[in-house]
Amino acid sequence: MAFTTINKSSEYFNTKLFTGDGATSNAITGVGFQPDFVWLKNRSAVAGHQLSDAVRGKSGTNYYSLSSDTTAAQAVQGDNDGLNTLGSDGFTVGYTNSTGWNNSGNNYASWNWKANGTGSSNTVGSINSTVSANTTSGFSVVTFTGTGANATVGHGLGSVPKMIILKSYGGSTNWIVYHNSIGNGKALSLNTTAAESADAGYFNSTTPTSTVFSLGSDGFSNGSGQTMVAYCFADVQGFSKMGSYKGNGSADGTFVYTGFKPAFVMTKEWEGTSDWYMNDTTRDPFNGTYGNDASLLANTSGAEFTSASLNVDMLSNGFKLRSTNASTNEVAGYIYMVFAAAPLVGSNNVPANAR
Repeated sequence: MAFTTINKSSEYFNTKLFTGDGATSNAITGVGFQPDFVWLKNRSAVAGHQLSDAVRGKSGTNYYSLSSDTTAAQAVQGDNDGLNTLGSDGFTVGYTNSTGWNNSGNNYASWNWKANGTGSSNTVGSINSTVSANTTSGFSVVTFTGTGANATVGHGLGSVPKMIILKSYGGSTNWIVYHNSIGNGKALSLNTTAAESADAGYFNSTTPTSTVFSLGSDGFSNGSGQTMVAYCFADVQGFSKMGSYKGNGSADGTFVYTGFKPAFVMTKEWEGTSDWYMNDTTRDPFNGTYGNDASLLANTSGAEFTSASLNVDMLSNGFKLRSTNASTNEVAGYIYMVFAAAPLVGSNNVPANAR
């Protein structure tokens, strides 16, 4: 039976919802820890995703932000418009003229990860990096400067990352995604619907190790002089899992075993074009008739939408597709990233309490 080393998943990953108040300082609490990576999206309106972290840091009053739905370089909003602070139980957002952060009356979702603060120097790879790593939860934020030549970069996890989301924050480039399920000679793009792309230049056709990930000479993953950020995710039993499934094109869709009840699921077809679907049990806690179908797409700025043809059931030991929609369950291969609401079994091998 699956067990975990993390008895309370929400101490390392948590989804927090809030309503914008249009003020210059809206304190969002209840995250349960000080987040080091905040991924935020306006659910009510068309507005870009906002990704900020403690390692890239801030300029003046606001943290730098990247958008998963564009190729744009990082930006920092003026005045108090944006992510202002990272606190012990959440964060503060402000509003001046942007709907992306705190527009009055708009509903927002934030997905929050705990790493290890602003990070420290890592000299393990051939490229020096700054790393904020949480080895318990298998998550790290890594920044480095590209060389344009084959290289390695230390990630600080002490375990092998199964998924890496990578972007030049200083230039206008695609997001590049490594996923162990599609191999080390291919990549996906977070900001597009494109199928997998084969190119040894992304990751030098080399699988990550417990200490480093490899880069080729491609400009998207390792452009010479480009300042880069990488979000690295390793499997942690009972807490997180990066894997793949084969859709069956049936309303009685594929069941994906994770060994825990999911709190958050992101999926993408790798064999064909499809969006990056983001579902969580905080925005939509019900299965079955009620439909766990409130979706956001990582690759678009669109508002949240619901569809009976996109139902995903979150179960005690995994998730199950309940639709024939090609975006999540045609006869094709899909990758996923999942984080737990609660494990099946606690670290002492005793069934975990329901949460």
